[in-house]
This record gives sequence, C-alpha cells and structure tokens, in this order.
Amino acid sequence: MNENNQNPLGSLDEWEDDLLVRYPEESTPKAKEEYRNYDDPARDTVKEFYRLNHTYQTFDFVQEKRAEFLKLDRREMGLWDAVEFLNTLIDDSDPDIDLDQTQHLLQTSEAIRADGHPDWFVLTGFLHDLGKVLCLFGEPQWAVVGDTFPVGCKYSDRIVYPEFFAANPDYNNPLYQTTYGIYDEHCGLDNVLMSWGHDEYIYHVMKDYLPEEGLYMLRYHSFYAQHREGAYDHLMNEHDHELFKWVKIFNKYDLYTKSPVRPDVKKLRPYYEDLAAKYLPDTIKF
Repeated sequence: MNENNQNPLGSLDEWEDDLLVRYPEESTPKAKEEYRNYDDPARDTVKEFYRLNHTYQTFDFVQEKRAEFLKLDRREMGLWDAVEFLNTLIDDSDPDIDLDQTQHLLQTSEAIRADGHPDWFVLTGFLHDLGKVLCLFGEPQWAVVGDTFPVGCKYSDRIVYPEFFAANPDYNNPLYQTTYGIYDEHCGLDNVLMSWGHDEYIYHVMKDYLPEEGLYMLRYHSFYAQHREGAYDHLMNEHDHELFKWVKIFNKYDLYTKSPVRPDVKKLRPYYEDLAAKYLPDTIKF
C-alpha cells in the first residue's frame, strides 16, 4: 500500500469536520450547510479513511503499535517545542478555516478557561491533539485519527461504517466476535485494548502528569461509540461511568470551538508556559 492510499483525507481535520455532521451540537442545532459542504468528494475520502481504519486496526496491529511507540523514545521536547513541531501539520486544504495546530489547541483550551474550569482541564484541552505527532513519525492517517473502539471483542454497529469491519481479519476470529470477546463483563476500560491512534498515545505520554479526569479526556475523547452512543456499557465499570462525565463535558469544547477568529498566540503563550510548568516536566518524552 503506497502512502497516498494510506492517507485518503485531504487533511486530518476532515475527520473532525465529519464529526460535526454526525454530532451537531444538541444545545444549539445548526443547519448542515453551516458546516463543511459534504456534496464534494471530501465525504468519499472520509469513507475511504474508515475503510482502511476498520480493515487494518486488528488486535495484533494495536499490540504492535503499542510496543513500537509506547517506549516514548522518538523525541524529547518541551511542551511548546512539541506544539511547534505539530504545526508542520498545518491544514492547507480546509476550505472553512485556515488555522495552524497551535491556534486550534488554543481555541479549545481558551473556551474551557473562559467557562471557569480548573487549570488542569484547560491544560488538557491544550494537549488533547498533540498525539497527532504520530503522523510526523511516519504513521498513516488511519492509525492516528478516527473514532476509536475496543479490539478483541465484537464490533458495535454504533461505530461509524461498521460494514467495513467485514474485511478485518479479526472479524473471522470467533474469540473476538462475541459480545465480551476476551474480556469480562464490566471489567473496566483499563483492561480493554482500544484501537490505536493519537488518543491512546497522548494518554501514555501524559499519564504521569495530569489528574485522572484529564487522562480520561485524552484517552477516550474519540470513543464516540461509547460517550455518544453508550455502545460499550457492558465493558465499563462504575468508575469508568463516573469519569466519562468529564469526557462528555470535554467533547463540546473539542468539537464546537473551531472558529476563524485567530487566538493571539504571542499574548497567550506566557500563560500556557506557566501552566505547563505547574504540571509537566521541562521536557516530555514522545
């Protein structure tokens, strides 16, 4: 498979634009035309993206990627160095908004700060997409973004494009295709292996530094089949349900703060440098 075939999206933001169509803000419904117009080929690229994602995100693939990347030996950077590194993923193809990654992260975190949430929550908003540096380490889009889901058990039909799982080798493994698969009822998500991507990666990068509520936001913010559909209640325990209240609060800031108004990065940077110094080491291992 060549690189273009592995990366069908014009940009990583096309997946997030698709989420806005699938999950319009419930409190202030907007007309579809206010979002990206999906009468163009962008919808086809998202569909192809999920075909690849659902075909190749096997249990063994996830294990391989965890072994490859969770040693956190690719690069060591200060927080702002990591953000500027991520900026090489500037989206030049988005017809709606021309923002670099720093500005997107700041829009999310500044909306959280404006609503008076704790400072660790603000920092979590600023960090949530840093795991997309995986693309800069050579990972294809389908292994970086996209809705996440458990592997090692039956695929829920509430996952987007569930029909594409028929091409996944795990689909023909009876062990993985029962309701609980390799897991026990209400075993807790700590014991469940999730599909590989930027959520799981940034969780491991930050797991020693943030409160558990923030870590749940990082780890499960793309687990839409659960926090928007409730499809995996049978694997979650009471602790998961309690922490998912924070994931749901975070979701609106992740999806609905995208705006053409550019944050003043120069003005805001000292605040975020001080905030990072409170919670994070001088350099972070990626």
